[in-house]
Amino acid sequence: MSIDITAIKKLRDETSASVIDVKKALEEANGDVEKAKELLSVRGQAIAAKKSAERTVKAGLVETYVHNTGKIGSMVMLLCETDFVAKNDKFKNLAHEIAMQVAACEYSSVKELLEDDYIKDGSKKIGDLVTEAIAKIGEKIEVGKFVRFSVGDLA
Repeated sequence: MSIDITAIKKLRDETSASVIDVKKALEEANGDVEKAKELLSVRGQAIAAKKSAERTVKAGLVETYVHNTGKIGSMVMLLCETDFVAKNDKFKNLAHEIAMQVAACEYSSVKELLEDDYIKDGSKKIGDLVTEAIAKIGEKIEVGKFVRFSVGDLA
């Protein structure tokens, strides 16, 4: 089956998967973009699980977020395997999104944070964002620690 180049480009833009992986997924799905997206997601989760089981994190960054009111803020430690990835824009963006999530909601543990719905897209969990980043970036990624500050906490 011949796959339309515009379908490959569209799916690649949506998923950030490699062109080869996108083409294979579209071929397996007989050109069905939604089915191909599901195939890529399943493969990404498998890659992330394998990387998480076999590797250790020893680099990362600390990201902060302060709400525009100035009354709520958060700090998140996001860990990865190498300094190279810690400087990657996709990794930095993930850290920022998680810091915003922590500022928006109160969590008692990393596990609770990862299982919560993403505030910008309720169809995803924070853990899904991490899994997607692992699949795209190719390294193990973990949320190390986080803290949330609120002026209201002083009362």
